[in-house]
Amino acid sequence: MPSLIRQFLGREAHPGIQFVKYALAGSFATAVDILTVFVLAWRVFPALKAEEFLVRLFHIEAAAMSDSIRARNYVLCKIVAFFVSNTTAYLVDRAWVFHPGRHSRNRELALFFLVSFLSMALGTTLAWILIHQFGLSMASAYLVNAVISISVNFAGRKFFVFQR
Repeated sequence: MPSLIRQFLGREAHPGIQFVKYALAGSFATAVDILTVFVLAWRVFPALKAEEFLVRLFHIEAAAMSDSIRARNYVLCKIVAFFVSNTTAYLVDRAWVFHPGRHSRNRELALFFLVSFLSMALGTTLAWILIHQFGLSMASAYLVNAVISISVNFAGRKFFVFQR
C-alpha cells in the first residue's frame, strides 16, 4: 500500500497508475473546460437550447436560435475554453503526471498545446457537425468531443511531449 500511495503522490508510477492520475488531472481540467464553455454559452456566445439539463437545473433563459448559430457559437466557446483548460492541464500534468525534460520548457509547452489543439480541432469539428447537421444538444456534442480529445491527448502527451 505505501508503494501505491508513493506512486500517486510522486511522478514515478506504473503506467496503469499513471493513466489513473492522468484521468484525475484530466477530470479537473475538463471541469474547468465545462465551466468555461457553459458560462460562455450562457453569457457571451449563446449556444444553449432550452431543453439542456443545466438550463433547466439553473432556470436559465436560453435564447431561441438556429442550429447553425448555436454550432458557430459552440465553436467560439470551445476556442476560448481551450486556452483556459489547457493551461490548467499543462500545469497539473507537468507537476503530477508526466516527467518533464524531454524538450526545453518552451518547446514542451508548444508541443503540449499542439497536441491539445489537434485533439480539440478534431473533437470540436465532429461536435459542430453533430449540432449543425443533426440538431444534437450542446451537452451531447460536448461528450463526443471529450472522448475524442482524451484519447488523442493521452497518447500525444505520453509519447511526444513528456519523457514518460
